[in-house]
Amino acid sequence: VYCALSVYILIKLTYFVINNFEFTDDNSKKKKKKIISIELGESQKMIISITTGWMIGLSKTFWFQSTSVEVYSLHLLLLSFILLFTVKAYFTGDIKYWYSTAVFLALGFSNHMTTILIIPGIAFLFFHKNGFNKSAFIIVLKMLLIFTPILVLLYLYLPIRASQDPVLNWGNPVDWERFFRHVSGKQYQVWIFSSIEAAKKQFEYFISTLPSELAYVGLIVSLIGIPYLYRFSKIIFSFFIINFAATLLYSINYDIADIDSYFLLAYISLIFLSIGILIYFIKRISTKYIFSLLLVPVIMLSFNYSKVDQSRIYAFEDYTKTVLDLSENGSIIFSYMWDYLIAPSYYFQYVERYRDDVNIIDKELLRRSWYFVQLEKNMPEVIANVKPEIVSFIKALQPFERDEPFDPNFLERNYRALMTALVEKNINERDFYITPELFQNEMQRGEFQLPQGFSLVPMELFFKVVNTPSEYVKADPTLVNIRFSENPGHYESTIRRFIANMMVYRIAYEIQFNEIEKAKNIYLKLINDYPEQRIPQSIVEQMSQLL
Repeated sequence: VYCALSVYILIKLTYFVINNFEFTDDNSKKKKKKIISIELGESQKMIISITTGWMIGLSKTFWFQSTSVEVYSLHLLLLSFILLFTVKAYFTGDIKYWYSTAVFLALGFSNHMTTILIIPGIAFLFFHKNGFNKSAFIIVLKMLLIFTPILVLLYLYLPIRASQDPVLNWGNPVDWERFFRHVSGKQYQVWIFSSIEAAKKQFEYFISTLPSELAYVGLIVSLIGIPYLYRFSKIIFSFFIINFAATLLYSINYDIADIDSYFLLAYISLIFLSIGILIYFIKRISTKYIFSLLLVPVIMLSFNYSKVDQSRIYAFEDYTKTVLDLSENGSIIFSYMWDYLIAPSYYFQYVERYRDDVNIIDKELLRRSWYFVQLEKNMPEVIANVKPEIVSFIKALQPFERDEPFDPNFLERNYRALMTALVEKNINERDFYITPELFQNEMQRGEFQLPQGFSLVPMELFFKVVNTPSEYVKADPTLVNIRFSENPGHYESTIRRFIANMMVYRIAYEIQFNEIEKAKNIYLKLINDYPEQRIPQSIVEQMSQLL
């Protein structure tokens, strides 16, 4: 709904911009250059506006936001209002639009901090219109007097709600210190402007994905439109170029995997550059052919539909529910598979109440002091067993979180001791499972160790911690059936790799205990269902002899 409303607002913005276009006729023979208004019929204006709005709405990342439960769909709606009111304020000179911009900026900042990326563009239009003078700064002050109370009132909800101990209490912003950390995004600052190499990687990603993002035709139209938009309105051209540049400069310096949504304002700005060529084209064709412009968004729809269609995506639900189903009552799952298991589990366990007896602990969030408040709320018995280790770790962590001098080795030792204690002090009361990424990475590097005398048994989708490695533990990976899409993307492919790796580990385990038939069955399922999986040559040779 938010994305659809955003498209509607952007169509209105395009229509308003076209009505206020004028350009300099450099071919005029008079000494003074002539200012010419663009004369278009209502139907022509509407077709251009609809074409531009639909091009934005059908770009891959924009469209994808309508299929996901995230902040970005609302962010797009608020961003669209900010763009509309800012442009209206510039062209009409009506101060009420600057005040409206202030209202939606406050709403935008309360939703997502990347709202800041539009500030350079707003500042350009504002000072170009009002100049650097006393009256201009009085308007800025009035905007701040509107902006600040709204933002403060919205932010006040955070400590109020956090004090009520919600199930998901991200950041636990109950006091000024935690509130500031939460609002400033301190947890994520380590990935911002981290290195030139990271910026280069993200820039190359943006460039390489841009053609498919706009279905090629959208990019071609936008690039061709640049000189035409510059001729029609240098101000609008500059405004969207500034938005594009500010967004790109910031986003390429944010070293995260799911960066696409941070480029949204850049995609919107780039598509707006196409207005110039659309005007040029529509003025030179017969009125009966003006609907031909809609071919551009139609092509984008056909190109991007399969990429954003989530109607056949069941892998995350199936994987999460299967992991929960395979866990014993009251067990612990230690993991940092946020996108694949942990995030989906919040919904299934706390909304649908599906296997909410299982305790899932995020290994990476254990690095944050606020996470223990949430764990104490959701799994008090588990956390009570490691209370001394938690106290020691938080004491070592506090200087780090406050940007004070700290001993990294001391902090790491306490962190590792806490993780080991989670196993040691809970294993006698409940089963303890470890997901494959933790085994393949941290355990291989020695960053996480099991207590003395304990080992791992590969099960269907995770490892089970046991203290009797000589005893055979039953598991049957052939019963695991996850519904994957025909063309799995990055995240589905990663789940496939996790499952296939566990099957390889289990085959080796079955052979170790001379369970040859079980090993053969798992191997056959592996090569049939996961043909892309690389299997160790030793297992391939053994299976070749047995089959």
